[in-house]
Amino acid sequence: MSLMFMVGIGILFLIVSGILYGCYAKVIKCKNSAMEALSGIDVQLRKRYDLIPNVLTIAKKFMEHETEIFEKITELRTKAMNATLGSKEKFEAEAALDAQLKALMVNVENYPTLKSDATMVQAMQTYNEVEEHIAAARRFYNSALTQLRNSIQIFPGSLFASYAGEMANLSYYETDTATKQPIDATKYL
Repeated sequence: MSLMFMVGIGILFLIVSGILYGCYAKVIKCKNSAMEALSGIDVQLRKRYDLIPNVLTIAKKFMEHETEIFEKITELRTKAMNATLGSKEKFEAEAALDAQLKALMVNVENYPTLKSDATMVQAMQTYNEVEEHIAAARRFYNSALTQLRNSIQIFPGSLFASYAGEMANLSYYETDTATKQPIDATKYL
C-alpha cells in the first residue's frame, strides 16, 4: 500500500508540475507576444516617420504659405519619435501627429495641381497604406496586451505575474477625443 501511495503522490506531483509549467509557459508566451506587438507598432511608426519628410517636401512646393502646419507636423514627429515606446506620452504624441497629418491631407484638397501631381498621389497612397498598417498593429498590440493581462490575473497564472514584469503596466492604445472628431475642412480653406 505504501508503494501505491508513493506512486499516486508522484503522479499527482507530475500533474501539478505540468499544470504549473503550462501556466508559466503561457505567461511567457503572452509577454513575448505583447513585446512583438509593441515592436510591430514601432516598425509601422518608423515607416510613417520616414514618409513624413517626403510628403512635406512635395506639399511645400505647392503650399508655400502653409508653413504653420509643416512646422507643427515636424515638431510632433520629433516628439513622437523621442517618446518611450508603449507609454501614454507616446500614444498621445502619435494621436496629435495623426490629427495634424489628417489636416494636411484635407489641406491638399485645396490645391488641384498638388492633388493631381503623380508624386503627391503616390505619397498620399503610401501614407494611407502606412496608416492602415499602424491601425492594424495597434489592434494587435491591444489584443496581445489583453491576453497578457488575462494570463497573469487569472489563477494560476497570477503565480507567475512577476515574470511579465513591466509589460503588464503598459498602456493600451486609446484614441483621444480630439482624434475621434471629424476634421473640419473649413478651418483649412
